[in-house]
Amino acid sequence: MSAVLRAEHLVRILPGEVPVTLVKDVSLAIEHGEFICIMGPSGSGKSSLLYLLGLLDVPTSGRVWLDGEETSGYGEDDLANRRLEKLGFVFQFHFLLAEFSVLDNVTLPIRRLGRLDASDARARGLTLLDRLGVVEQSAKYPHQLSGGQRQRVAIARALANDPLILLADEPTGNLDSASGGTVRQILKDLAHEMGKTVVAVTHDASFAAAADRRIGIVDGRIDADWRAV
Repeated sequence: MSAVLRAEHLVRILPGEVPVTLVKDVSLAIEHGEFICIMGPSGSGKSSLLYLLGLLDVPTSGRVWLDGEETSGYGEDDLANRRLEKLGFVFQFHFLLAEFSVLDNVTLPIRRLGRLDASDARARGLTLLDRLGVVEQSAKYPHQLSGGQRQRVAIARALANDPLILLADEPTGNLDSASGGTVRQILKDLAHEMGKTVVAVTHDASFAAAADRRIGIVDGRIDADWRAV
């Protein structure tokens, strides 16, 4: 297998009167179809690393390769296009748009990318909602759903443009144990049955136990010896 996502010597420093280093010299490679969990104590830099890998933030130094492309020379428009085409994002708080229906939330990235007409975008959105077990909620609005249903809709939205990689930041952190278990199984199935690459930040050891590989982050650095308590 070849790496679909690779980083070399990533550093992220927040400038200021007292600069804060969030990520310190991180290098890693993630293969097609892997389910990876990034773990570490609160404030360890794991979410900061995820944002660098997902091209949501720009490293102070170091480089990121996405699907074989080195991204350090990309401008804002290029980065936005790569995110839209190749990456899907799921966050602890789903960030569904309250004024849009469930189906419209899912089809928004499809419409932004502009590769499908309205009819095909709707059909794809319904297919994804059906796959995730919430198609019967398609005409509802986010406030009418449970927390677990909202997160499944958010995953459907993240999959809308058939991304190479799904990145999730504490995707079960705001859910009860049953809903969290459902989301964990969905992400595992996406990697193992659909061949998606899944990279998730979590503090939940039971969630991480389902991953193919776990990466410990402590004080902004990879720590192979770190283990969740």
